[in-house]
Amino acid sequence: MELSEAILYRTESVGKSYHFGEAQNPSLPAQHWFQQSTDGLTLFIVFYSQACRWSKCLGCNLPSKMSQFHVPFDKLMKQVDYVFDYVVSEENRSEIRKVIVSNNGSILDEDTFSSTALFYFIAKMNMTCPSAKTLCIETRPEYVDIEELEILARVLKEGETHTQLEIAVGFEAFDDDLRNQVFFKGLTIRSFEELAEKLAQHQFKLKTYFMLKPVPGMTEAEAIEDIVSGIEYLSAIAKKYDIEINMHLNPTYAAYGTPLEKAFNEGTFSPPKLQSIQQILLSARDKGISIFVGLYDEGLAVPGGSCVNDPADKLVAAIERFNECQDYDLLLL
Repeated sequence: MELSEAILYRTESVGKSYHFGEAQNPSLPAQHWFQQSTDGLTLFIVFYSQACRWSKCLGCNLPSKMSQFHVPFDKLMKQVDYVFDYVVSEENRSEIRKVIVSNNGSILDEDTFSSTALFYFIAKMNMTCPSAKTLCIETRPEYVDIEELEILARVLKEGETHTQLEIAVGFEAFDDDLRNQVFFKGLTIRSFEELAEKLAQHQFKLKTYFMLKPVPGMTEAEAIEDIVSGIEYLSAIAKKYDIEINMHLNPTYAAYGTPLEKAFNEGTFSPPKLQSIQQILLSARDKGISIFVGLYDEGLAVPGGSCVNDPADKLVAAIERFNECQDYDLLLL
């Protein structure tokens, strides 16, 4: 089966009905935005490539921004040029401290994202972003090749600033059955810990994506308990392997074209509450990991299907400020 056929098959096998982003100009990235974190000004880039070959995660419609079909390396390199010609400006180039690269799948899967384009991107970043301290690469663990990461790390050291490598993987839910039997993530604890151990040996950082209330029928209390358990687990792994770990916590939204959209319309799924995020964050004080809360739904939620209904909410502002400084006292509203 061709990869493009496999992607469609896996998408439809879990009840997803969205279409892929074939109307996208392949010479332009799918999305890009700036955000503030403890690292400072962060540039988040979503390159337009062939979609995630896994494509089974229950509530995820991120592949809808990608192509079902192969995007050649020269088009990806044009996307890189666009980023550094038009997104990174003379005004902000020296302010950028971190860059996150994604293709809504696995950047390190060479069949969906060209290695040539990846090294081209790093070369351009070295030349254009002299103050970048961290490059974060999103991927599934099965595509992590330590020898390749060693080469990437050597290239990153050639910039004006020594840029550290961070690998970001989706964990989604701590409970094994919830993660793999309900959400269909396909990630084992063993594979995650093997990845953490390998990254630690090379002083690479680890970022983990978790989803708060990721499936229909889950109560607010159950959702909180799962993430709190995840924080305890990551804290133990950080200590065991002496590795820097960040939890990127995404409050789940009802993504169009997924079973969550149907559940939302039927009343069996509701987005998590901001107060639940507040409770989780306060439980993480002194756990030895950092947490970033992703309140942005990237325009992929159905109307009313996101946890943020009022951007002016004081708790939204407190969480966004917390993202920048990890000051837990800000959450004591």
